[in-house]
Amino acid sequence: MAQRQVPREVPVCYLPRSSGAPALVTILIVLGLGAFVETLLRDPGQAWRAYVVNWLFFTSIATGAMALMGATIITRARWNWSVRRVGLAFSAFLPISFLLLLPMLRLREDYFPWIEAMAFDPMVQKKAAYLNIPFLIARNSLGLAALCLVFVYMAYLALRPDLGLVRAGGGVDDPGRARWTERLTRGWRGQEEEVVRSQRLLGGLAPASLILFAVVLSIVSFDWAMSLEPHWFSTIFGAWFFMGAFWGGVAAVAWAAVYLKRRDPDLNRLVGPQQLHGLGMLTLTLTVLWAYLFWSQYIVIWYGKLPWEQAWIILRSEAPWAGLTILTLILCFLIPFGGLLGRKPKRTPWSLRLFATVILVGLWLERYLMVVPSLHDEGPAITLMEPAIGLLFLGLLLCSVRWFLATFPAVQLWQPMEETESVKTEPKGGK
Repeated sequence: MAQRQVPREVPVCYLPRSSGAPALVTILIVLGLGAFVETLLRDPGQAWRAYVVNWLFFTSIATGAMALMGATIITRARWNWSVRRVGLAFSAFLPISFLLLLPMLRLREDYFPWIEAMAFDPMVQKKAAYLNIPFLIARNSLGLAALCLVFVYMAYLALRPDLGLVRAGGGVDDPGRARWTERLTRGWRGQEEEVVRSQRLLGGLAPASLILFAVVLSIVSFDWAMSLEPHWFSTIFGAWFFMGAFWGGVAAVAWAAVYLKRRDPDLNRLVGPQQLHGLGMLTLTLTVLWAYLFWSQYIVIWYGKLPWEQAWIILRSEAPWAGLTILTLILCFLIPFGGLLGRKPKRTPWSLRLFATVILVGLWLERYLMVVPSLHDEGPAITLMEPAIGLLFLGLLLCSVRWFLATFPAVQLWQPMEETESVKTEPKGGK
């Protein structure tokens, strides 16, 4: 991907505050919470299944956006200079995601069928070292806490040099922004030293964060999706899950970048066609990768024709799930693959946002099909309550991301310094 020239001076831009945004977010949270409470009183099993599905989806989106930031740090990408902060904004949702995990850790037999099966099923009993509640609570809480801390610390390192520039330029008039600027620049060492320190620490943390991202999200997928059918297993399931999260994070960043362009003239100018094209290329590439991982899992199961391997696929290929499975394949592959081919759809804001929306809806359905068919007993395959409960999570995500972009500069002011490649010259004569 071609390197893009970064302007010598980047203006300080914030997402404009809006009186309507807090009202909309409040409505989403109230509607989602109301849907969860109503469903919990009527059918606790359905309520918690929907809660877990939405937690898996929105946590995937937030961690995937941060994984994108880690990947671009490792590759020293410069094309994304004006959208780095957009991906970083999703770190604000991670502490909320961790708090939303805690009620899930209280689920027992109503959600995990292997708890009862452990008493009489020899195959499940062989997995007792992994499938037990104390270990499940420990690995999920500690793993997600570690991932959140690493990503939030990376956000702090990326923000600190910017806030030093803001403070040196006279600060800000907004009390909330001024308070966070003062808090995050304590112990200031000087602009050059802070930039060098942030770049060095981010360079070391980025690879570790991606490894942790893959491990933690694999554990999450094993515990909250694959273990629901304890006889079934897939060695590619974790990769399918965390690469889907990465893909969803890229699509969410693309969606947010287009939104920013419409909110402010400076942001519209700085987030240009090059950035949209780069995000579109990544989105299309990961669309193909998602299909490849799905097919890699499916073809091995189909070719092996082993009953315990086929059960998971067969269940989702028959009524009442077949229609949702086909719809997921259409939304996750056919539409974005066909729509994002070519240069124009990637660089056109409305089309990129449209296909990003299609992908995010398809990924939500994918997470739904990972969980619910394994636990569903009777009734319709899906109702309005599952996406309605998702409004709670959507409201919290939008609130946290919008707060971040309205509190901190929406475009990164400092830029990583170019590192000169060391070239070893060959002695004359080839010796």
